[in-house]
Amino acid sequence: MSQTVDRALSILPLLAEGPADLGQVAARLDVHKSTALRLLRTLHEHGLVHRQSDQRYRLGARLIALAQEAMENLDVREIAHPHLVRLNEQCGHTVHLAVHEENEVLYIDKVDSRYPVRMYSRIGRPVAITVAAVAKLLLADLPEPERRALAESLDYPSYTPRSTPGAEAFLAELAAVREQGWATDLGGHEESINCVAAPVRGADGRVVAAMSVSAPNVVVTAGELLALLPLVRRTADAISGEYSGRTPVHQ
Repeated sequence: MSQTVDRALSILPLLAEGPADLGQVAARLDVHKSTALRLLRTLHEHGLVHRQSDQRYRLGARLIALAQEAMENLDVREIAHPHLVRLNEQCGHTVHLAVHEENEVLYIDKVDSRYPVRMYSRIGRPVAITVAAVAKLLLADLPEPERRALAESLDYPSYTPRSTPGAEAFLAELAAVREQGWATDLGGHEESINCVAAPVRGADGRVVAAMSVSAPNVVVTAGELLALLPLVRRTADAISGEYSGRTPVHQ
């Protein structure tokens, strides 16, 4: 039974590449055509594959609907949390996860620093959208017309001398973030706090969340924090892989 299931499931990645006929399916599975046909018929009965008029098979609408439903019900926080904890254990600093909702960027998870000096931030609170590294990543992924419209609608508080001064400067920074694939806030919100962030992407490559490591400069310098960027990006990539289904979950 397990071999039959394995063979049936092996058909789906083949058809994801494009329609295939019975001979191609049998060759990929290294089975007789009668065996391949039996598997295809079962998948067809469940709506997972569809037989075209040219006798080739493609993925069925039911499979696509199931995939869409699964994506809509994925909880990025639940997937990301063990990775955030592991990153916190490795570096010791505050780790955040944020999402973009209705023109706000909100923290949805936080793992506190192990150092005595801690950040005042709360899950569920909006971030300082014009300076926060996580906000830059999430907004940089928007289509250009949306980025511009949002940037021009924002206020630009002068939290510190390093705060983003206005819409054009913000758009230029978002363009740079979009190109490089990571972001920083080096004293833009609080002069004593630095932050580096990386994106979490879904199966379509779009940014679904952003994660960051933040620390006061009495604990580490901005340069020392920037040195953690490769680790932060690897963690974000691991979350992306699990969230998008590219990486199997190890129990």
